[in-house]
Amino acid sequence: MKTAPFACILPLLLSVASSTLADDSAISVTKGENKVTVKIGDALFTEYLYGPDRAKPILFPVQGPGDIRMVRNFPIVKGVAGEANDHPHHESLWYTHGNVNDISFWELSPTAGKIVQDKLVKAEGNVIVSENDWIAPGGKRILTDTTTLTFHELDGGIRAIDYQIALHASDGDLVFKDTKEGSMGIRTHAALETKGKGHAVNSEGQKDGKVWGQHAKWVAYWGEIDEKPVGLAIFDHPSNPRYPTTWHARDYGLVAANPFGLHDFGKGDKGAGDFKIKSGETATFKYRFLFYPGNAESARIPSQFEKWSK
Repeated sequence: MKTAPFACILPLLLSVASSTLADDSAISVTKGENKVTVKIGDALFTEYLYGPDRAKPILFPVQGPGDIRMVRNFPIVKGVAGEANDHPHHESLWYTHGNVNDISFWELSPTAGKIVQDKLVKAEGNVIVSENDWIAPGGKRILTDTTTLTFHELDGGIRAIDYQIALHASDGDLVFKDTKEGSMGIRTHAALETKGKGHAVNSEGQKDGKVWGQHAKWVAYWGEIDEKPVGLAIFDHPSNPRYPTTWHARDYGLVAANPFGLHDFGKGDKGAGDFKIKSGETATFKYRFLFYPGNAESARIPSQFEKWSK
């Protein structure tokens, strides 16, 4: 009789423990020409795209639960019905910033900088590691970064991408200047846009268009794609500088964690968001992208965030 309580509790403990773990054994990464393909079993999850013809490394496409595409196709694939053709620099899923030492790496123009992969350090298991150079117009290197991408398949059909970027002041002092045009971004599928039939909520309970410019630990979007309810969330890690971040989260599908845009978001005087990295030093930022069936409530986004952040 004394062992009965433990026998009853053990299955529950195992269930709770297993729900917090990712089973990544089915995930594989395969090197190609200027890309690394990520699959779950035989199904495509995403591709890491880089190379001299790109303005920055990106992930495209991004396939969520049920093999549903979670990002806009444009500008990588043009002519898809129902998509807006605005903001061609919103390329699926990416990291960059609109003003680094007075150089924009956000937009696409002859006066903008580029982020060029220098070395693919690792592509095996469920991990991709790259070293990248941020190059100004004219060819001068401004800084370097080390990007680590880790891919997960979670319980309940949820897929996750952990995106860690270490920004190295390898070529002198850096200032990531105060602008809304940044930084850890995704351009969602049109069905998730809050100006249409999509919905959004953040960790503070603010909804839809009210999430823009606010401080929050996470934001979550959801809607129906091909008549199936799905969503995505972005988590800001507690170890990140200026946690919780501010969000450049527009109603037309741009969602970006941007801790450097304080003035533009009405959070301080001009330049209040300037972020300095001294020569030889590094600043590291960690984010999680979650792609889930259902909505933010059914996917238990607050609980998912707490598990990940610890």
